Amino acid sequence: MARKWIKTAFPGVRYREHASRRHGVRADRYFSIRYKLDGKDKEEGLGWSSEGMTAKKAADKLSTLREAQRTGEGPVTLAERREQAGQKRHAEEQARAQEERDNLTFGSIFLDSYFPLAQKNKSRRSWAKEEQCVRLWIAPVIASIALRDIAPIHLERIKKNMADAGRAPRSITYCLAVIRQVFNFARNHDLFAGQHPVSKVKKPMADNRRLRFLTHDEVDRLLAALAERSPDVHDQALLSLHCGLRAGEIFALTWADVDMERGILTLRDTKSGRSRAAIMTGAVSNMLAQRRRHARAELVFPSETGARIGQISQTFAKTVKALGLNDDVADSRQKVVFHTLRHTFASWLAEQGTDLYTIQQLMGHQSFAMVQRYAHLSPDTLRRAVIALEKGMHAATATGNVVRLRER
Repeated sequence: MARKWIKTAFPGVRYREHASRRHGVRADRYFSIRYKLDGKDKEEGLGWSSEGMTAKKAADKLSTLREAQRTGEGPVTLAERREQAGQKRHAEEQARAQEERDNLTFGSIFLDSYFPLAQKNKSRRSWAKEEQCVRLWIAPVIASIALRDIAPIHLERIKKNMADAGRAPRSITYCLAVIRQVFNFARNHDLFAGQHPVSKVKKPMADNRRLRFLTHDEVDRLLAALAERSPDVHDQALLSLHCGLRAGEIFALTWADVDMERGILTLRDTKSGRSRAAIMTGAVSNMLAQRRRHARAELVFPSETGARIGQISQTFAKTVKALGLNDDVADSRQKVVFHTLRHTFASWLAEQGTDLYTIQQLMGHQSFAMVQRYAHLSPDTLRRAVIALEKGMHAATATGNVVRLRER
């Protein structure tokens, strides 16, 4: 049964007592205030004595509401006051959260947010390279600086430190790209609302494209040596030399992608983001046929555990060193690495007069500019084009179909 309301000495303030709950020696009291609003009676509860409410406090709140009604300033009901107080708390919480975001440093975002996701979503080689770049070059300059305070001058300092240490322009560009990725990550995850400063920093310019390709004699010696040291590495090298495959494309190749009947390899999810076909040579076809007879996994080149290989075996580098292919070579672009085999594939095609568009398709390059480096290797193709032009001009002259320019 509900308890009756009891008036207090303060007009408009009353209370009722709880049937069992005590506050000290007395029953706990629940206070409310009554007043008129827009000509209608209104009553609002305030709280219990056990929560600190008293008749005097209730009267003070009622007086405040009546003053607001009289002046038209401020909330005129407790509900409005609570709503405004809630809005204020929400605004303050948002302001505090924004301040925390604004004060997030590059180091904290990289270590706590960006890097853990990179380890899950990227290859070990990729995230390890990013971590090394941040640890060696980026962190010493900007790890403790809030993202909003990082300016182009800080990135210029990173560039200078790397250049002074003899790092290649491509390495410097890579570090700038990592910084840009962290900024973009922070913006996409509402940790940062500004623009990254990398766009305001000029990237170092240099031609880091590999220039060297192997001669047929060098290839013969390399393949023979690899066959003795590691049949797997030999077969991987043969694939790259004869089909122009990247190391990652070789490691991802499955038997389902090998069409022995048509002599085609299907390369899926390549570096360009698109699948493409590679044409087998007779040597590649024979090699794959032999491997297929002893296949123990879905992958053409599985690791010892049957999983996908992560990188080329050190056997390749050791064999190159033993053959002296990099002796007295100072320019890194001239050193023989596994990727040199793919470059050799394209270079040999160009030397045989293959047009650059065909080379582009076989290599899986996204842009034509990426194969223009091979143009100088096919002078016969260019010469044939000019000879054809000359023949056409002579034929036109003979038939009289020539537009003669009027002399001035």
